[in-house]
Amino acid sequence: MDGRPMVSAIIPVTERFDNVRDLYLRYRDALRESGLDFEITYVLDGRYPDVLGELKELLHDGEQLRVIALSRSFGEATAIMVGFNHSRGEWILTLPAYEQIEPSGIPTLIAGLREHDFVAARRWPRIDSRFNRLQAAGFHFFLNRITGLRFHDMGCGARAFKRRVLEEITLYGDQHRFLPVLAFRQGFRVREIDIPQSPRDAHKRLYGFGVYLRRLLDMLSVFFLTKFTKKPLRFFGLLGSAVFALGAALVVYLVADRFLDNTSLSNRPLLLLASLLVVLGIQIFAIGLVGEIIIFSHAKDIKDYTIDEIIN
Repeated sequence: MDGRPMVSAIIPVTERFDNVRDLYLRYRDALRESGLDFEITYVLDGRYPDVLGELKELLHDGEQLRVIALSRSFGEATAIMVGFNHSRGEWILTLPAYEQIEPSGIPTLIAGLREHDFVAARRWPRIDSRFNRLQAAGFHFFLNRITGLRFHDMGCGARAFKRRVLEEITLYGDQHRFLPVLAFRQGFRVREIDIPQSPRDAHKRLYGFGVYLRRLLDMLSVFFLTKFTKKPLRFFGLLGSAVFALGAALVVYLVADRFLDNTSLSNRPLLLLASLLVVLGIQIFAIGLVGEIIIFSHAKDIKDYTIDEIIN
């Protein structure tokens, strides 16, 4: 590939993938319709010999793409960051390695970057089962409540964003799913655009209990990152104060009971619980104080804003 392309498409290959050649050709044709120069990079998150073999056949056929194979699985967020670090385009496009959207919507997704910094695809209209839609509705109900934002399809892997988004936000763990939320928090202009859902994405999706638990923990992680990253004392202080107050109230009750009703404290398990709550509350509060000290000492290195433009 000669010259710097405008668009770098990154396709992370994780546990789920469809026919590589067919999907690649459909993505390639859709990118050509955008009228922009582009490059395509596949990042294999682990060992996928079948996928690697098909990609080598495409390279042998003269297709212009880059393939990066990781030594083992590090997660989709890491795969995206690896692809980003090897990309050259000013606009970045992440695409799922399986049929999730109709590739015909990709030019629309890219065109959205002319007015926004981040454009997330929303599969709409939804053609999958009512069960899938109920799961998605429940997930986004809680996500929107704890973030104060309004998103409809965090599960869609098709997203377009300007390069500076990932230059200022480092992904790790499973945060790739919440990248629009993190980008909005950083001050970027984020928008969802409706893209037709692929008919092959309409199958019923039922996950194991562990997956739902991880999603819940991910949401709590995002909640903390978006609300209390620079204000840990507000979170731990409130939580610690509540626990301490509960323990203190129990102590007052036990002391009053001791003097008013002459009840012995030596054989009351409630005294042990109250003491534990008081100590635990102080410890939680102390965690918030330590967090505040760390934030204060590193505040000059933390950038949580984005400048849109500087005039004159």
